[in-house]
Amino acid sequence: MQFGVHPLNIILFMIVKFSQICRLLGQPALPLLSAQKDINIGAIFSFHKSALLKIQPFTSKPKPTTCGSLRGFKYAQTLIFTIEEINNSTQLFPGVSLGYKIYDSCSSISQTVLSGMSLMNGYEETLSDTSCSRPPAVHAIVGESNSSPTMALASVVGPFSLPVISHFATCACLSNRKRFPSFFRTIPSDYYQSRALAQLVKHFGWTWVGTVRSRGDYGNNGIAAFEETAKQEGICIEYSEAILSTDPKEQFLKTLEVIKKGTARVVLAFVAVGDFIPLLNVIAQHNITGIQWVGSESWITYRTFAETKECSFLSGAVGFAIANAKLVGLREFLVNVHPDQEPKNELLKEFWETVFQCSFRSNRSGGCTGSEKLAELQNEYTDVSELRIVNKVYTAVYAIAHTLHNVLKDLRSSTSSSKGEQPKPQKYMRDVRFTVKTGEEIFFDSSGDPAARYDLINWQPADDGSLQFKHVGFYDSSLSSEQCLQVIQEHMIWAGNSRQFPVSVCSESCPTGTRKAVQKGRPVCCYDCILCAEGEINNETDSSDCFPCDLEYWSNEGKDKCVLKVVEFLSYTEIMGRVLCIFSFFGVLLTAIVSFLFYLHKETPIVRANNSELSFLLLFSLSLCFLCSLTFIGRPTEWSCMLRHTAFGITFVLCISCVLGKTIVVLMAFRATLPGSNVMKWFGPLQQRLSVVSLSLIQMIICVLWLMISPPIPYMNLSYYREKIILECNLGSALGFWAVLGYTGLLSILCFILAFLARKLPDNFNEAKFITFSMLIFCAVWITFIPAYISSPGKFTVAVQIFAILASSFGLLFCIFAPKCYIILLKPEKNTKKQMMGKSSSKAL
Repeated sequence: MQFGVHPLNIILFMIVKFSQICRLLGQPALPLLSAQKDINIGAIFSFHKSALLKIQPFTSKPKPTTCGSLRGFKYAQTLIFTIEEINNSTQLFPGVSLGYKIYDSCSSISQTVLSGMSLMNGYEETLSDTSCSRPPAVHAIVGESNSSPTMALASVVGPFSLPVISHFATCACLSNRKRFPSFFRTIPSDYYQSRALAQLVKHFGWTWVGTVRSRGDYGNNGIAAFEETAKQEGICIEYSEAILSTDPKEQFLKTLEVIKKGTARVVLAFVAVGDFIPLLNVIAQHNITGIQWVGSESWITYRTFAETKECSFLSGAVGFAIANAKLVGLREFLVNVHPDQEPKNELLKEFWETVFQCSFRSNRSGGCTGSEKLAELQNEYTDVSELRIVNKVYTAVYAIAHTLHNVLKDLRSSTSSSKGEQPKPQKYMRDVRFTVKTGEEIFFDSSGDPAARYDLINWQPADDGSLQFKHVGFYDSSLSSEQCLQVIQEHMIWAGNSRQFPVSVCSESCPTGTRKAVQKGRPVCCYDCILCAEGEINNETDSSDCFPCDLEYWSNEGKDKCVLKVVEFLSYTEIMGRVLCIFSFFGVLLTAIVSFLFYLHKETPIVRANNSELSFLLLFSLSLCFLCSLTFIGRPTEWSCMLRHTAFGITFVLCISCVLGKTIVVLMAFRATLPGSNVMKWFGPLQQRLSVVSLSLIQMIICVLWLMISPPIPYMNLSYYREKIILECNLGSALGFWAVLGYTGLLSILCFILAFLARKLPDNFNEAKFITFSMLIFCAVWITFIPAYISSPGKFTVAVQIFAILASSFGLLFCIFAPKCYIILLKPEKNTKKQMMGKSSSKAL
């Protein structure tokens, strides 16, 4: 039959048509604590430690989940205390009372989802066709305590726009508005806690840490956020271990072995309390000490650990906890709880039996009488000194109350209800803002998160051997980055009850003057300290770079400071300068002696030969040549730079002009002996003076032009040496310098050629051969001077120039005047006119 109807569809249609009521299969989930009022809110707490996991065969209906040890009862009583406080107040819900339905999740995701469904649907045994269209049984849900069950609860409840507000679920993933549109919380997100922990570790200088996390949403997301921030802060993770309370003991032993082998002395434990307990037991059995523990808010204020002697190795632990608060009247309410208030409530009996270690089922001495007094106990339940998470339950209930109050207020003042539109509490909760009795302002951001405020807690030993929580600082994300973390370090105790600050680094801090070089294949926190290169400094510790000094500065020996470079020039105080000064003065002294000797024997033929006036002028110019070398020694100044080059050029031209004049006189004297020659009348004393003046005047003109156009000036040479400054005279115009030197060289070559031509003239005493030899030395010195001058570094350039001046001056002095002095002093018999002009007998023949 092509368009036939299946028989099963007909049966279903008949059931819907003729039976308007259906019955639930099995018993509905009932709340453990409840009080029906005008408006009801739901709550899901982990009353018990964990559910006993069972493998379901899916062949029959699973039996109810059984739970282990008691937990979360205090949170439930705080919620009831807050609701009663609100009901007794005239500011909220005037004329309307607030009720509650509290379920136990047993820290189980499935049990949390089941409780959430019961809170939305109610727990009537029968369902009608209007059951799915009526409003939820509660208008908001407080819970759950753990992140993973809360994620499941928010996912189930979210599509129905029912607000879920948690007091202890801190996973950053719950801030995702797309996945959890109706989720809120009064405890800060782990995102802020992870950032705060990273800043705390950075504050203490611990750059090498290990991490232990819960293998769940809480631990995975928390450590992920911590690692992201730690990387930005320059912190490296040596290892990251994941644990879960249901892991076998071998897994905890493996984690312990990783901690023992690790070199990090600081371990961040981002774990839930239930997951941390098995690891602590293993650590206590193996007596592992010396570890500086950094804890998350999940366990850092867990009183049971602090009161257990086996956990004494946690002394010195530090971590962030939710800000503490004081709730007036809460303790009186907690200690007034009694099973007689609800005789049929098994949870109250279980609580009483657990607290007093008795049983209502026993009539013996260990039986519960009901006359026991909670006020006489000192345990976690009766202790109100640490109300960090309890206060978040308190503020969560008030957030719901203010939200519902605003909803009722709008319903009474608007006509939206007449249009069939039901207000959604989650929209009102986004804008709620109020201040509770503790002074804390409550509001939510766009992600449903409150402002992140934490107390910095340090575990310190008490007199009774237990550990106490010492407040040593705080973190407030609303403050600036410089002020958000405040630490009172002098009040802190470290691992092993020590006052000595622990150090946890992969590599020791690099001192000033060095830079960090990352070791290949290792994290950036593992590095070698490399000394800064010459000319670079680093005045900060643990810096990755060295910085070059300015051009006029150089690094000191420690490579941590730039100091002025050594200014190098040829000074009178150093050995080289002193030696050159001695030779210069020695040359002047020898010249003076020769001049004095010539003056004493000025009438003798050898002195008068070749114009004695030129000889004295030559001796005077040689003295100036020796003295001008002194201008090259000392710190260059504008005047000394101009003087040294011009004095050198002029004095040497004057000297060479005198030698040239003497050479020409020798040649012309020979020409004058030829018959009919009167050439000597053109080379008399006057002409010789004029030639010397004319030749020197040309050099003077060159020097004046040089000084006018581009004179030599002091110059700091920074390019030749990196570590020092060469203070020298910049030539200004290189053309001027080489023109002065070239003109001097031209006269020297001319003099050498003329002397060379006259070296074999027939006079008995021919001065030309001595002039030839002196010019040969002079030219050799200055020819070798040019490459030496160009290639010599720094002050040696000046030394080479002085050496050339002195060498050429001594060459002229000795070659020209030494033979004459020899005859004057040692061979006076040859100092006659006959000997000067006469010829040998052999030649006469």
